[in-house]
Amino acid sequence: MSVTSSSQESISLDDFRFGMRRLSAGVSLVTTQSGDEKFGLIASSVSSLAAEPPSLLVCINQSSSSHAGFLQAGYFAVNVLREHHAELCAQFSQPSRRAERFQHGDWQTLTTGAPVLADALVSFDCHLEKVVDWHTHSVLLARIVGINLPGEAAEPMVYFNSGFHSLSL
Repeated sequence: MSVTSSSQESISLDDFRFGMRRLSAGVSLVTTQSGDEKFGLIASSVSSLAAEPPSLLVCINQSSSSHAGFLQAGYFAVNVLREHHAELCAQFSQPSRRAERFQHGDWQTLTTGAPVLADALVSFDCHLEKVVDWHTHSVLLARIVGINLPGEAAEPMVYFNSGFHSLSL
């Protein structure tokens, strides 16, 4: 199947941002390690891709200081955050707090060696299989090779209306 583009203009950046504020999304901490250096970033653009094989996709801005580290490593973990991870989320969201990023939290590894947050709602350990460049972002397509499901599925952190919130069940 092929898709042809039309000559129509895109909506404005302001309209896009305003509209996206209304799309709630789970909050994930995506992590990897390349050599001795650990990388991590907060992402709300994470989605299941397929059940066979178990896979997901993650979108990373190409201007991110972590972008090259994810591509070089060839693997990563997606740690779905709980509402009590607000401080950890702040550490990974603010460039000025880069040195603090892996100093807090109970970190372990599964199959690939990517840092996995022990008390995440769920952690997916992923092998990077394909990268698709889309304008300012890279879409990472990955096979899930390990999973950590600690405790109950409760109190996920969500991103909505330009802020982080708790979703109490």
